[in-house]
Amino acid sequence: MNPANPTDRFDISRWRKLPLQLMVIGAVLCIIGGLVDAKEFAYSWLLAFMFFLSLCLGSLFLVMIHHLFDAGWTVPIRRFSEHIAAMLFPWMALLFIPIAVMAKTIYPWMNPEHQHEHAVIAKQPLFSVPMFYIVSAFCFLIWWLLSNRLRHWSLEQDKTGAAGPTFRMRYYSGAGIVLFALTGTIAVVLWQKSLEYHWFSTMYGVYYFGGSVWFTLATAYLITVVLDRLGLISDALHEHQYYFLGSLMFAFTVFYAYIHFAQYFIIWNGNMPEETYWYVLRERGTWWYVGMVIIFGHFFIPFLGLLRIDVKHIFTWMIPLCVWAWLMHWIDLSFNIMPIPHPQGFPFLSLWLHFGCWAFMVGLLSAVFLRNYNSHPPYPIKDPRLVEAMGLYHPVPTQISGGELGEADDLRDAPPQFRQPAP
Repeated sequence: MNPANPTDRFDISRWRKLPLQLMVIGAVLCIIGGLVDAKEFAYSWLLAFMFFLSLCLGSLFLVMIHHLFDAGWTVPIRRFSEHIAAMLFPWMALLFIPIAVMAKTIYPWMNPEHQHEHAVIAKQPLFSVPMFYIVSAFCFLIWWLLSNRLRHWSLEQDKTGAAGPTFRMRYYSGAGIVLFALTGTIAVVLWQKSLEYHWFSTMYGVYYFGGSVWFTLATAYLITVVLDRLGLISDALHEHQYYFLGSLMFAFTVFYAYIHFAQYFIIWNGNMPEETYWYVLRERGTWWYVGMVIIFGHFFIPFLGLLRIDVKHIFTWMIPLCVWAWLMHWIDLSFNIMPIPHPQGFPFLSLWLHFGCWAFMVGLLSAVFLRNYNSHPPYPIKDPRLVEAMGLYHPVPTQISGGELGEADDLRDAPPQFRQPAP
């Protein structure tokens, strides 16, 4: 099936009010939840925040590696990735305000009775109230700088087509990938891992990174399908965009599983009580079954579902798998956050509040994304790699044309001198 076929295009006119509707429903549920149980609301908000933060950070990562590797096939998906990354500031910063206000409710180590514990003293000055806000502001500052400058020079590239914006984006990506690793690790340690301040893991930042990029790739696949069906980026697409997105999603399925298992394996075999208690807590009550869902749903199902090389182009197969990735990523973050207020098991009775926080954020961020996307060209129209991304020109047959080196002669987009004569 040709994804650019006009007869297959979506009609989304009836969904235009959905972001606003989700915001209203979510706001009502959040207000009710905050009045009924402020602590439960605080953890639900944190969970939704970390969920969408992972999407924004994952998009920023995709933009930077595009420039670092001088990639060609990623050109059509770069623009919407830039818009998602740009929501790190001010929108994700604004959504962080309730966490900053309720920090002492969320993080036990902030309370005075815990300030003299060795586990807190040993991790100072990071684990101190002033540093919590200073470091948080620093992370958002770095993310604003990177996402803003990368999108700014991308739009400048659309205007001039000159080499200067391209070099500028490579410069920011080169320095930014280091700052991204630093701030991403600090942020997840400070905002999520510190919920259990006695525990420590050197792999936790990479663990959150792996899940975030996996989830972002699934989202990018869905957005690409929708924009293609709307005819907005069809002219810039080739079959290999879907194939490579699916292949990267498969790679990060394995990478995430490796990191998660390695963390568990090292901690469990070390058998140190100050480390193993994190997993002991998550083997109680229904958290044991949540762990099994992560093992089979977050790894085995996507791994087996993406194993065949040809399924990356089958939308009826990939779209449900990408939606499944959203659910698994949310469950994975729940497995990290919610055992603190609910050590005995998953809080099924609070799902309405989780949905409220999620609905408000997805409605707000969707409205911002659509406004930004409609204000600019749908893809980088003067990127030097655009022709290559479209599959129209290849100096020599390469894997980017859709096949292996020895099998590229018969491809429809292979240079004429390499094509086999028709029988």
